This record gives sequence, structure tokens and C-alpha cells, in this order.
Amino acid sequence: MAKPALGRGLGALLGGAAPAAKPILPTATTTIIAAVPADPGERVRRIPLERVRPCPFQPRKEFTPDTLRELADSIQEQGIIQPLVVREQGDGFELIAGERRWRAAQLLGLKEVPVIVREADDRAVLELALIENLQRENLNPLEEAQGYSELIEKFQLRQEDVALKVGKSRVSVANSLRLLKLDPEVQVYVRDGRISVGHAKVILGLSLPAEQKLAAERVIQHSLNVRQAEELVSRLQNQPAPPGPQRDIGQAVLASRDAHVTNLENRLRERFGTKVQLRYRQGKGAIEIRFFTDDDLERVLQIVGVSAE
Repeated sequence: MAKPALGRGLGALLGGAAPAAKPILPTATTTIIAAVPADPGERVRRIPLERVRPCPFQPRKEFTPDTLRELADSIQEQGIIQPLVVREQGDGFELIAGERRWRAAQLLGLKEVPVIVREADDRAVLELALIENLQRENLNPLEEAQGYSELIEKFQLRQEDVALKVGKSRVSVANSLRLLKLDPEVQVYVRDGRISVGHAKVILGLSLPAEQKLAAERVIQHSLNVRQAEELVSRLQNQPAPPGPQRDIGQAVLASRDAHVTNLENRLRERFGTKVQLRYRQGKGAIEIRFFTDDDLERVLQIVGVSAE
């Protein structure tokens, strides 16, 4: 099955582009406009690069020098195929989409860049920037989570609203947002790729930041896979509190709680996008699903197929 397009798609949001004309190699003072907007009421303009500034709502924070250099080399050979999308702000223009192209143009020392000027408020700018990056898979997991969080916090949206706008499932958005509950140092490990999102979801089973950090460091130090990380987290969850500030995981006693129960609990948390506690003993127990608003309760009921009416 083909993967559904994100939201309304970049073609509808950014205007799309007709097939490119044969590119002309750019110089330090010129650049090529090799695409035209789909909307006949819009036109591509060339404006001084110095009048374009980055957008504070840009969800992508990491721009690696190597990939920017590769893009700059491509622009040197082929020109800027897709114009930047900007909005007028004061005496200049603010980027809506195309920050990598803008940065690459700076590396080349270009004087002008092709742009499409759009009218857009802050919410639309954040939505467009987030969708563009998601569609191109440019965001790391933490940047994606932060983008969702900004949409929710700045514009009072629900998780369901965000999911609809970016073409993701609500569960996917909820699981992404959970990464922001990690200890800040553990978030850095995820952003740098030192631990996977799978590891991070397991580590979220630990509520104390110090425990999360300790678990993440052990995962990295011993190259633990996700299943091994689950067993590690299970031991941490069930061993008694240490008398001092540090605990030695290597000496931790294997808890009575089975690792399979912890794994199932983590899967339930992912499914419901909220805190779930599974109590199990000799074939008996209980499942506790936490909710924090009426909308949250309705969402949980929809997942289990129960009508609120």
C-alpha cells in the first residue's frame, strides 16, 4: 500500500512546481529560477540573499556541514531548482520553507535567490515548515517531537489536530511527544543517534531522570539491544532504593517482575499514548490507563472501541 501523503501535501501548501527548465549554472551574482509556481497568480521573484532571514519556527535545528556542502555543490552545477518560500517581515523576508537551500546559497556566496512570497501567519508557517521536513524525512526524532509540541502549546491544538495536519496517526504523534519527557542528556543521545527511539521508549519506563540517564549510559556502554534494555529497565524498576546517590546496575538483583510483563506494559503505553501500569501476579492483575482531560478519555475509549455516549 502506498504511503499516504502528509497533510494536504507540499504541492497544495507550497504551490508545487512545474518541470524544471534546463538549468543555467549560477554565479556569485546570479542564480537560476528553474521552477514556476502552480498558482498562476503567483510568480517567482529574485531577491537579494541578504534580505532573507531564517524562521524562528523552523523545527529543524541540525544542519550537518557535509550535507550542506553536497547541496551547495549540486546548486553550483544545477542551480536552485525549487524556489524558497518566504513571507514579508518588516524590511526583509522570513523563510517558510527552504532553509537548507538558503544556507547552501550562503556557502556559495550567491547574491540573489529565487523565492515565492506567501502571506502566512505564525501557525501556518510552523505547519508548513514541519510538513516540509517530515515529508523529506529531514528531522531527527527530537526535532519532530518539538515541532508537534510547539503546534500544541503555541496554538492550543489537540494531538488529534496535529496528527491530521501532518498526516500521521494520533498514536504516532503521542509517542513522539513522549520523547520530550526524557532527561535532557538522554534526549541528546537520541538526537545524536547514540541510542534508538526504541531504546528511548523503553527508558521512558523509568520516572527519575537520574535512572533514565544511568540506563541510557549502560545501553551505550554495553551496546545493548532493545530487548536487553527492557531487562535492564525491569531490574531498575524493581530493585530497592539505594542508600547513596549511585547504584551499581551490575550488582542489581533480578526483580520478581518478569521482563515480558514490562515489555507488554511498554507496548500498551505506545498504543494508548499515555501512562499505563500493568499489575500481574500468577495469572491475575489489573491494567491502569491514565488520562488527564475529557478529550484524552474520549481518545482512549475510541482506541478500545467503546462509545462515550
